[in-house]
Amino acid sequence: MTQETETIIIGGGLIGAFTAYFLAREGHPVTVLEKGFVGAQSSGANFGNLRLQGRDPRQYPLSLRAQAIWEAFETIAGESFEYDRTGHLYIARNEKELAKLEHHAEIARQHGLDIEMLATAALTQRFPYLASDTLAATFCARDATANPRLATPIVMRAAQRLGARIIECCEVLSTAHTGSHFELETPQGRFASSSLVNAAGAWGGAIAAHFGEPVPLLSAGPPQFVTEPFPHMIRPSMQMVNGSVIFRQIPRGNVIVAGYPRTASEADGNRTFVPPGKTLAGMEALGAIVPLLRDAHVIRVWSGVEGYLPDMRPVIGPSRTQDGLFHAFACCGHGFQIAPGIGAVLGELIRTGQTNTPIDAYDIARFRNQVPDSEKFIQEFDNRAIIPAAR
Repeated sequence: MTQETETIIIGGGLIGAFTAYFLAREGHPVTVLEKGFVGAQSSGANFGNLRLQGRDPRQYPLSLRAQAIWEAFETIAGESFEYDRTGHLYIARNEKELAKLEHHAEIARQHGLDIEMLATAALTQRFPYLASDTLAATFCARDATANPRLATPIVMRAAQRLGARIIECCEVLSTAHTGSHFELETPQGRFASSSLVNAAGAWGGAIAAHFGEPVPLLSAGPPQFVTEPFPHMIRPSMQMVNGSVIFRQIPRGNVIVAGYPRTASEADGNRTFVPPGKTLAGMEALGAIVPLLRDAHVIRVWSGVEGYLPDMRPVIGPSRTQDGLFHAFACCGHGFQIAPGIGAVLGELIRTGQTNTPIDAYDIARFRNQVPDSEKFIQEFDNRAIIPAAR
């Protein structure tokens, strides 16, 4: 027996959860099929930063829309995912990095953000634990953090209360379009829908390719680790503008750290191994900017599996080969912050066919004349420190 609904979402990560929420909120029948457990992939394994400054200028409309949703969603959901408006400090230690810092600040201000520029004396007074050779930093008070392990399940529960159906341990084995609707085969039976959302993260490229839209996607993840607890002293989330390290201290006192460059995932695509050398490099970068943490003990190391594209932009929007298919995958390390905005946009596109939030920069058609060269991408990927567009 085929189970029918209006929209099926493949992927129970944060994007799938928010898309389900915004559809269900309007009374639109929606079912989410998740091959494992909700939020168990990159949505639950990321750094948890909700940073606005330092973005690609084209992303600000989507990012600002997403931040407004984040700021209200704990109240809407009635549950806490530890949203904390900590602010974010972007740090430069030389003149080249300072120029990049000033460039990011100007773009952010053009989009209405209040960006505070701090020179060495002001930094030393306000953040006395920073290294004395820190040249400058920018601070955005609206930036925040949240607990990624809590967020996706909370959003999905909110969607369920509005009528969305969530099915876990339900891997999609095949997809087809019959001319009038999509048909999906899974271990839990056959499903059919009028529209289909590809929110499969690092696995989204395979779905796109099945519908004739291949993209040069690489599965990878940033090395991440957490230290033993220390007395709480670091309030903002902090990041070197050169991309070498990002860190934040949680109320329990542990310092969460992410180091770069990212690491390509294992051959099966289901896990990312963190080489010990990258943990050591990340801790060395941390100790250089916060000397008090130079001898901190790392107590846990992890990473996620995320989809990356050469231009470091996600794929968001309607398919160009199949009516009724919508893509939202390969967020290149910045999906956590923009996920609510993506969900809201997809909800609008599916229900009304239009959105006022510009997403042209994420059209899958930009890869139409490109031959995917994954081997070349893999060779280049681990040799460059890629500054996350946002995370």
